[in-house]
Amino acid sequence: MENLQKAVLRFRDERDWGKFHNAKDLAISLNLEAGELLENFQWKSNEEAIETKFQQIKEEIADVMIYLLLLCDRLDINLEEAVHSKLVKNAEKYPVVKSFGRNAKYTEL
Repeated sequence: MENLQKAVLRFRDERDWGKFHNAKDLAISLNLEAGELLENFQWKSNEEAIETKFQQIKEEIADVMIYLLLLCDRLDINLEEAVHSKLVKNAEKYPVVKSFGRNAKYTEL
């Protein structure tokens, strides 16, 4: 993860774009890229979208990750630690014994 974030930051810094990357604008850009990812699935079945738009889906996923890493850098968040912490919290909300094979929200388990 660290090498990936360094590569993203190097790309940004080589272009002097850091001055434009405040948390608000990065969060907006992250959501715009997520919308572009979603657009690849619009009006198609899951299978059709993956079959016909796989390369575009892959590129949009990369764009989402790039903006996520930039936002984490700006807010001084260690993404790996944040994900591990959230998994612990989610495990408490969704214990295996209650949630296995179910798609119910934790309040409905």
